[in-house]
Amino acid sequence: MPEADAVSLPPLREVIARHGLSASKALGQNFLFDSQLLARIAAVPGALAGNEVLEIGPGPGGLTRALLKAGAKVTAIERDARCIPALAELDTAFPRQLRVIEGDALAVDMPTLFEGRPHIVANLPYNVGTALLVGWLTTEWQPWWRSLTLMFQKEVAERIVAAPGTDHYGRLAVLSQWRSSARIAMPVHRSAFTPPPKVMSAVVHLEPADAPSGVAVQILERVTAAAFGQRRKMLRQSLKSLPGALQAVAALGIDATRRAETLSVPEFVGIARALS
Repeated sequence: MPEADAVSLPPLREVIARHGLSASKALGQNFLFDSQLLARIAAVPGALAGNEVLEIGPGPGGLTRALLKAGAKVTAIERDARCIPALAELDTAFPRQLRVIEGDALAVDMPTLFEGRPHIVANLPYNVGTALLVGWLTTEWQPWWRSLTLMFQKEVAERIVAAPGTDHYGRLAVLSQWRSSARIAMPVHRSAFTPPPKVMSAVVHLEPADAPSGVAVQILERVTAAAFGQRRKMLRQSLKSLPGALQAVAALGIDATRRAETLSVPEFVGIARALS
């Protein structure tokens, strides 16, 4: 562990000032400076010493520092070329622990970057966070990653962990809870960021579950899209355009006068299995 080098690192605010960096609204950037908070986030997946970690959108490297201090072997994908020189300083301080890839995370073939299954830990850019999560949850199962520790807007985090019958329960909750155990690891106040976003944030931790057999993820997505697309309507209305769905509802003994938000994840999975 190169702690001596880590201690000698200049404060992150100084690095940002020296490189003339500012958070880009177009890239959904908000920088975190609180080293204690960043260390807490890096600790959520458990011990990282010697483990591979993927970080998306490291920016100037606040969370990257915390992951490197924890002993992780970090692969960071950064779209903003302005941040690359600041990340290069971390590469010098933590030899052979950091690999930086300049590019758009949505276009990078991430599984091919790793020998094993990495943890993914990221303060995700708000404008691509949900798209990345859905991509990671709809990959082949078991997935190529070991766990996900991700910063989201608080409302998105609540949608991921929402229970049936609540306002936030919807397609994202069904997909997330079908394929993983999901929990909110910690709230993060907007004042922790520079610049402060308009909304509160939260860190969500997901660990992959054994997905039920006989269910095609595309079918489950189709069922939830139809059901929650008209969430205030009864299933007999919202699912009638999906061939075979109402027959599956009847066969499973689900009351067709119920609304989508009242169905449990296993009930949605049962409908999708019948259609798969």
